[in-house]
Amino acid sequence: MLRTSRKPADLLEAWRGWHAIATPLKDKYARYVELANEGAREIGFADVGVLWKAGYDMSPGAFEADVERLWSEVKPLYEALHCYVRAKLRAKYPAEHIVDRGPIPAHLLGNMWAQEWNNIYDLVVPFPNEPSLDVGGKLKAGRWDAVKMVRQGERFFTGLGFAPLPETFWKRSLLTRPRDREVVCHASAWDVTWSGDLRIKMCIEPTEEDFVTIHHELGHLFYFQRYVSLPILFQQGANDGFHEAIGDTMALSVTPAYLKSIGLLDTLPNSDRTRLNAQMKMALEKVAFLPFGLLIDKWRWEVFSGHVGPADYNAAWWKLKEQYQGVAAPVAREADAFDPGAKFHVAASTPYIRYFLARIYQFQFHKALCEAAGYTGPLDQCSIHDNTAAGAKLLAMLSLGASKPWPDVLDALGGGRRADAQPMLEYFAPLAQWLADQNKGRSCGF
Repeated sequence: MLRTSRKPADLLEAWRGWHAIATPLKDKYARYVELANEGAREIGFADVGVLWKAGYDMSPGAFEADVERLWSEVKPLYEALHCYVRAKLRAKYPAEHIVDRGPIPAHLLGNMWAQEWNNIYDLVVPFPNEPSLDVGGKLKAGRWDAVKMVRQGERFFTGLGFAPLPETFWKRSLLTRPRDREVVCHASAWDVTWSGDLRIKMCIEPTEEDFVTIHHELGHLFYFQRYVSLPILFQQGANDGFHEAIGDTMALSVTPAYLKSIGLLDTLPNSDRTRLNAQMKMALEKVAFLPFGLLIDKWRWEVFSGHVGPADYNAAWWKLKEQYQGVAAPVAREADAFDPGAKFHVAASTPYIRYFLARIYQFQFHKALCEAAGYTGPLDQCSIHDNTAAGAKLLAMLSLGASKPWPDVLDALGGGRRADAQPMLEYFAPLAQWLADQNKGRSCGF
């Protein structure tokens, strides 16, 4: 309903209903914080937040400062996108639902947590009359079933120099929805028992989204493939942001030129308008996500440290949502509400800053690989497919797993020795300029 409805009353009903389920978790979460902190102290950390921040080859304080540095670099781009989207939503919805200057109500952004906004692309697309680059029609017309789509994803990696997937992958993976039972279809990649038993679990449909997702999931598998021979403690990403970033980096190479090379586009689009539409679609996913990816763990760091107690859980959550995202609760929240608990990663104690870092890293990785490939054009047009020079750099980095500090691993790729948001800004430079023009005369900020 959040994805498809454009009726404010229905959106609000869905939003309220989902968040209501978290209220009973509040006391249990407070007890979890006590127990988790006790465990952290027993192994030498002040609290769980300090423990989580210690996994980045720098002091927890330095890591937190570095994250804020990255956010400060991308914040202007996010704020420009926020300003444009808010204006478009004001044109769609009556004035009582959204203010001219201030936060956007959370239920209007097409996602239960307002973390990604791609589901409202139809409301904000820069040039709605331009032809779509969606290749779903070609996939269906060409009878691209799940196996054919995954085989093409595999060919992307073997074209870079990777070894093919093991035969067990094709026997043991779940690629289509079973007819005889219910399964979780959310795409995931696995190396079962860290043994090279590579699999994905995904209910593949012949859509552009699934075709891109296949490249992402295979990115995880080929990372597993490269470090499987290392001692088991090193069989992971250089830090927890690297794995997600590698998958997304590969997906960035699914460009129109790549799609044309494999027969999924007849001609390359040569319109600046088509390019801006594509950039907007991607920004609604990757740029819109940035403050959300940051604030979940900022909230937990404050909770674990004791700066925010149970009585203030919800108020502190919405303070951060408004401060970083410019997103507000659509209705006054009940005194006992526990809205953070309506997010799986909070209830399940899954650290989240990795996803913020992955959004930054992927463009840094992409730029380094494009440079290794000898590419000199606009970054958003680069695809490294079939380039063994770029593949050699990628193979070298992935083979290290977690055996070296992540700055060393990043340097092996040619990406420097610190996280850098500039490649992301370079990638979205055409959209940033267009947004600046569109926002002239508007009152931006929240």
